[in-house]
Amino acid sequence: MLLVFAAGAMGTSSESRYADLEGSPDLRSESALITDARGNVIYGKDVNTTRPIASITKLMTAMVVLDAGLDMQERITIDKRDRDLVQLTGSRLEYGAILTRRELLDLALMSSENRAATALGRSYPGGSVAFIADMNRKAAKLGMDRSHFTDPAGLNADNVASASDLGKMLVAASGYALIKEATTTLRREVRPYAKRGPLNFGNTNRLLRNASWEIELSKTGYINEAGRCLVMQAVIAGESVSIVLLNSFGKLTPFGDSNRLRKWMLASR
Repeated sequence: MLLVFAAGAMGTSSESRYADLEGSPDLRSESALITDARGNVIYGKDVNTTRPIASITKLMTAMVVLDAGLDMQERITIDKRDRDLVQLTGSRLEYGAILTRRELLDLALMSSENRAATALGRSYPGGSVAFIADMNRKAAKLGMDRSHFTDPAGLNADNVASASDLGKMLVAASGYALIKEATTTLRREVRPYAKRGPLNFGNTNRLLRNASWEIELSKTGYINEAGRCLVMQAVIAGESVSIVLLNSFGKLTPFGDSNRLRKWMLASR
């Protein structure tokens, strides 16, 4: 069932500066949630439908790693346990690649590197089982009642959440300076091999290269079961807003939706 809410709906505060927005941004994503810095809902569409979230999962992975206070300079070796046996994706991090925990976290967040995320979970105290348990424990603490996590990379379609839950996760993630920095870094060079040159990784969010956007935090996601997904915190019309877009059809649709949203919001200023 499709439910669409405009500004001021869902019991939101009348203090929202966007309460006078008219019409609809005509977003193509199946679920969408846009809130202002005070938590007022600017726009919502199927916000409580539980959906696969793909690599949006990596924001939770990063928070659990950082909450544990682990040594970010510890060197971790990629091995066969980190390969993707679910979606069968490849990686430039071959077996034997060695990176610090901080480098793995950066690559998982900015470039959505699956082996990096999996290695972070595997090297966690208690291993992957303990890590996934702590992911779900963190979700429960944040009030993410329609969420469940089964792997650190988001490769399994059983990593699910609602747009409403991801709005909570996005706000929580914004409290980590390292996550904000990593997710908005355009390029990162690492040297995982002793006898080879560097590897360069780019950010998966093309909007970061658009001068008209002021993005504070972002994460993309994609597997077939989830469609194209994007979550961001960005400044629009001088105010920070949280954006959640799930299950978009077409590689560019989340970015198109973001631009349609921004145009709709700026039109009333």
